[in-house]
Amino acid sequence: MEDSIFFRRNVQCGRRDALRSRSTVVEQDDSATAEHGDLAGAFGGNVRRRREEAGLTLEQLSTQSSVSRAMLSKVERGEKSPTIGVASKIAHALDASLSDLIGGPAAARTEVAVVMRKNERPVFRDPETGFERHMVSAAPGAGGGEMVVHYLPAHVSTGLLPAYPPGTEKQLVVIEGTLTVAIGGISETLNAGDSVFFQADAEHGFANRTNSPCEYIMVISRRS
Repeated sequence: MEDSIFFRRNVQCGRRDALRSRSTVVEQDDSATAEHGDLAGAFGGNVRRRREEAGLTLEQLSTQSSVSRAMLSKVERGEKSPTIGVASKIAHALDASLSDLIGGPAAARTEVAVVMRKNERPVFRDPETGFERHMVSAAPGAGGGEMVVHYLPAHVSTGLLPAYPPGTEKQLVVIEGTLTVAIGGISETLNAGDSVFFQADAEHGFANRTNSPCEYIMVISRRS
């Protein structure tokens, strides 16, 4: 019961105004606001493009994603940045990865090394909680998987995220802080240096129940 209540999403942080992004992209308040708008616009544009390519109306996407038509319309116009839960539902309904909608780099087409600088990372920020998802795969798909870095501020949960298609696997290692992982009704608490592997075809979520921030690296792989 405790886990199910916690993973409904903790938005009563009281710390959000004091949170400062750990991405080097954000500098001062004005530039952060401009970047926030740019990211929302890019995400919304990709959602609209994928929806139109799939031949879906807003009503149909709303039904498939369980996200309201009004919210989808605002997201597509770049007027609203979705939470991580809403963004995940949209991605799953469009049969896309979250990185596809954020606007990650294209997969490498050659065998040469591909470098992505820290200030070039595509970053998703949850406007309600301060959760951040940094895509760090310079060539997503080239190695059969995708690598991301997650930042969870103190007392923040992602909420339960929708199940991925069968064959999707996740591995993560905690770099800093303490992380609670909920998978299909069970939970594990991981400290810095601990790692976990799981099949992601069940609802799962991540939470930081402590007074300190948490950082972890995740690798997502999909069996063909």
